[in-house]
Amino acid sequence: MRVYPYPRLTGAVTARVTAVRLRGHGDIREQLDTTAYSVVEQVVALGRAERDDWQTARLTLKANVPVREIETKGHWSDITVVAVLTEGATNLRTVARLAPSADGGRDWSGEIELDRDDHLDRASLAVHVVATVGGTSGRIIASTDQEWLIDVTADAPLRDRELEVSTVSFARGAEWLRSFREAPWIVDTSGRMPTVRLNSDFEGLVPLVSGRGSKVEGVVGEMLLAQMCADVWTAVFHTAIGDLEIEDDGTPLFPPDWRGAVLREMLPDIVPGRSEDDALRDVHNRRMGEGSWADLQPRIQYAAGRRASVPQALAATVRDIERLDQETNA
Repeated sequence: MRVYPYPRLTGAVTARVTAVRLRGHGDIREQLDTTAYSVVEQVVALGRAERDDWQTARLTLKANVPVREIETKGHWSDITVVAVLTEGATNLRTVARLAPSADGGRDWSGEIELDRDDHLDRASLAVHVVATVGGTSGRIIASTDQEWLIDVTADAPLRDRELEVSTVSFARGAEWLRSFREAPWIVDTSGRMPTVRLNSDFEGLVPLVSGRGSKVEGVVGEMLLAQMCADVWTAVFHTAIGDLEIEDDGTPLFPPDWRGAVLREMLPDIVPGRSEDDALRDVHNRRMGEGSWADLQPRIQYAAGRRASVPQALAATVRDIERLDQETNA
């Protein structure tokens, strides 16, 4: 563990990408779909762009800083929050300042721009809290625990560049899986990162999901992947909201890892029109019996389906089936 000669924040600093916009020739701009970035994996996949002639990517960021600790301990002044984008292959470093929210809360937001010509593969994006400590300015007093990866070429926002999916026989696998032997897949959130477990006993499922089959099977497979993704969002939300740290006054805290990022991503659709802190408190209270937990389930389903692009996948499936029918009847 690294030791610093000055006091640093002990609370977690978290950051997430909330939007990605690409700019091409003629100042043509494209807003990337939410499937191009993952708050769980903390990866942005710029290869999902519908056009390959984009020149710059502008990332909108939101960071969460433990303001209460700063105000209570009083060790630090001249607080600044910066986003830093680096890539080792090109030795490039880009810095952008984030601005505090209007109400002076924990949220800081801003944008940082990436020039395509300056990047070859993957860039790392970190957020640092900088302050004056003991009369010395420019001290880094806290940073995000895990950096975001900005992948210039990838089509999928995956940190390990491989899908977190394992294929296993539910009937002959681990004992806890046997009770789910009729299910096509299960989302396992017990590990460090959520994993989808495909049931190899479910006839025809693996070829469908992997895209090994006919055109019709490919169309159905895309819809299955979208539904699987929605199940992942639903499962990780319930995992995150069910494992909150609670302060002495009863205030629920956002987890510092992917669970907190998932909550911040989904809460605006589940409790619209509320601040993140108020929305978290509302959902937590409902889950604990103070209000209707059941009334929130359609909102959770909606938020999960929206991030998994289920409506778009369903519309595309309907169009593709109609097209295949026309080709068959021609």
